[in-house]
Amino acid sequence: MTGDAQDWAGSLLPLLQICDSALPTGAFAHTFGMETYLERGTVSDQASFQDWLERFLDHQLVYADGLAVRLTAELFAGTTANGASAGTAPSALAAADGAASPADPPAAPADATPDSDIDAGLVRLDALMFAQALPAQVRQAGLTMGRRLLEIGTLSLPGPGLERYARLVAEGTCHGHQAIVFALIGVDHGVPPAAITQAFLFSTLTSLTQNAVRGIPIGQNAGQRTLGALRPRVAAAWERISALDMSDLGVISPGLEIAQMHHETQRARMFMS
Repeated sequence: MTGDAQDWAGSLLPLLQICDSALPTGAFAHTFGMETYLERGTVSDQASFQDWLERFLDHQLVYADGLAVRLTAELFAGTTANGASAGTAPSALAAADGAASPADPPAAPADATPDSDIDAGLVRLDALMFAQALPAQVRQAGLTMGRRLLEIGTLSLPGPGLERYARLVAEGTCHGHQAIVFALIGVDHGVPPAAITQAFLFSTLTSLTQNAVRGIPIGQNAGQRTLGALRPRVAAAWERISALDMSDLGVISPGLEIAQMHHETQRARMFMS
C-alpha cells in the first residue's frame, strides 16, 4: 500500500465508522423537535420535511454542535479555520462567557497548545454546550449519545484526545457531549477540521432523514433525494461556521427550541426528542 493510500485509510475509514447510520449511539430515537412539527401537521411530506431540515441545519446545527465540532478540532490542531495560530484558544473560550482570561502561558512551539490549556478549553466548551441546550430533551440527547459514542470510540477508535476527554468525563469535570467526542475521534485520526465538521453535519442530517422516513412516513427514495439536495447546503454551512467564534455558540432560533420544549409534554410520541 502506498503512503497516500495509507494516509487515506487512516483518516477516512475511522470517519466512515462514526458516520455510519448503524452506529449504536441511539440517534434513531431522536428527531430534535421534528416530531412536534409532525404532530402539528407542519411537516407531512418530503417537501415540508426538507424545509424543516434546512432550517434545523442553518439555525441550530450551525450555531451549536457544528460550531462545537470545529472549536474542539481547532483546540487540538492548534489552528483556526483560516490557518492562524490558536494557541490562545482557551483564553478566548474564557473571555467569551465572561470569565477572566488566564495569564499568558509559558512559551511553547508555535503549533502546540499546552496540556493545561487544552484541558481548560475542553472543560469550558463542554460546560457551554451543556448550558446552551435549553430544551431538556435536546440537552439529554447530546449527553446520552455523547457518552455512548465515547464508549464506542474508546473501544474501537482510541486516541490521545479522546482519552483526555474520557478522563475528564470519568472525573465528573465534563459531561460528555456528542459533538466534542466526534471531533476528538476525527482529530486523533488525522481528519482536518473542515472535513470533521461537515461529516458531523451530514451524518446528523442522515439520522434525522431516516427517522423521517419511518415517522412521517416518506419513502426511502424521497429521503435520499432530500439528502442529495442538502449536500451543497452542508458545504455552505461549513463556510458560515468557519467565520463564527465562541460568542456565537447557542445563537439558535427560538422557534426550534420552543418546539423541542413542547415535545416534552406531547400527548403521543414515537421519539425521545
